[in-house]
Amino acid sequence: MSGVSCATWSPMSETDGDPRVYFAAERTMLAWLRTGIAVMAFGFVVARLGLFLRLLPAQGGREVGHGVSPYLGAALVILGVVATAGGALQYQRYVGTLPTSACPATSSPRFVLGLSWALVFLGVVLALVLLA
Repeated sequence: MSGVSCATWSPMSETDGDPRVYFAAERTMLAWLRTGIAVMAFGFVVARLGLFLRLLPAQGGREVGHGVSPYLGAALVILGVVATAGGALQYQRYVGTLPTSACPATSSPRFVLGLSWALVFLGVVLALVLLA
């Protein structure tokens, strides 16, 4: 597997490197992050809305079933985790193939990947909490 930073050798010549390619890859990674966060947040809302809807009849003294919403919410959170992890893996692979000249001196792929993996970890924890 390629490293996190831009490659030191590429079939492209050093003059062919264009930093816009790196920035496009980073924008794509950030789009995957936004998508993953949005799906995880929607899953959390679905799970908690089900809890709220179960509490309403319980106030009247009626017995209420468990419902499917915690499972659906956790599934959506896991889907968001998969989207975030998949985007991070693809970004890591692609940035590893870029020539050094295509990567700006101030680029930090490790920051974006660290953020992505932190969100993956928190998403897994959230899914486990929703299922507990």
